[in-house]
Amino acid sequence: MFYLEKFISQYVIKRSESMFSSDLTKNKNRLSDKICGKTVLVIGGAGSIGSSFIRALLPFRPASLVVVDINENALAELTRDLRSTRDMYVPEDYITYPMDFASPVFEKMFRNRGGFDIVANFSAHKHVRSEKDIYSIEALLQNNVLHAKGLLDLLAEFSPETYFCVSTDKAANPVNIMGASKRVMEDLIFSYSDRFPVKTARFANVAFSNGSLPAGFLARMSKLQPLSAPSDVRRYFVSPEESGQICLLAAILGNNREIFFPKLDEAQMMTFDRIARDLLHEHGYEALECESDEEAVEKAELLKQGSMQYPVYFSKSDTSGEKTYEEFYTRDEQVDLIRMNALGVITGKKMPDKEKLEQLHRQLTELFSVKSACKEEVVWILKAYLPNFEHIEKGKSLDSKM
Repeated sequence: MFYLEKFISQYVIKRSESMFSSDLTKNKNRLSDKICGKTVLVIGGAGSIGSSFIRALLPFRPASLVVVDINENALAELTRDLRSTRDMYVPEDYITYPMDFASPVFEKMFRNRGGFDIVANFSAHKHVRSEKDIYSIEALLQNNVLHAKGLLDLLAEFSPETYFCVSTDKAANPVNIMGASKRVMEDLIFSYSDRFPVKTARFANVAFSNGSLPAGFLARMSKLQPLSAPSDVRRYFVSPEESGQICLLAAILGNNREIFFPKLDEAQMMTFDRIARDLLHEHGYEALECESDEEAVEKAELLKQGSMQYPVYFSKSDTSGEKTYEEFYTRDEQVDLIRMNALGVITGKKMPDKEKLEQLHRQLTELFSVKSACKEEVVWILKAYLPNFEHIEKGKSLDSKM
């Protein structure tokens, strides 16, 4: 029987236990002191990282937990999973809301609750795939930057003890609009750090997270469809469990204006084609390499006849915004590698220039208010704010590939 958690442990992260186990054990009492009896709001809590954060948080017995997500079905599954897990603590005041955090009804709920002690925001456009055209880019920036400001303004009226949201490793020297939006988001949340404590984490890839390419491998295999992956893109990976633990440690133990990241060695990077090969092997298949998407689709018909040779198409990356390697911090950022065993911390971040952020907000809002906006204008605005933003444009998006 195939067991995904075991596969991730053996083939992807190559660790038998969480890399954060020692940090969690060492700080167990501090975590309990800061979480027990507190009110918690998790936005985007039905997603892969958000739900893992909730599972890491609940053993410390918060007084209440409110989970907001636009995915109604995923919220239902989250609740079923929590209720079905042995010894899982779920507070009496637990409720899920299928709503948009930028909606008026969310604001009503938030105000009537009188705010929360701990707020964690996992709602984000996180895929380079989100960068297709001006409409997808507008949706990305609305969610990651413009709507995020509205949430922060609301939080400023009901200051939490801590606010946490997820960034990305792609925010370090960004080459795509998604990464640039997250880099701007870091400055945006830090600009509120004089009103309440804010922390974030730059993430590695979460193995088999919702919407990820490895999760897509499983979906393709369930339908006997071919697999496709880049052969030259190397990524850091953490397990779903580890993703929630990173966020918990950063959100609860981090200091104001700090950015956390997993201390992973370059030798631990994986390529997507390697994961695909190992996954096929675990299912008893042998990879049958093809020269194109079309050939792989054609040969996949043989799977329905019982063939154990599985068609794959592995090729070099040729889409916009794709970075061939990952990094968690830049040369000019101050890094503490001593404080925690498995987490590095970017410290000493200065208060961002609020006037420049306001100007950026105005420029994006004005641009999206007209029908004739284009991708190049967005890149120009972002580059004016982030001089090190070097957008990789190849005129081709991931949606054009299998």
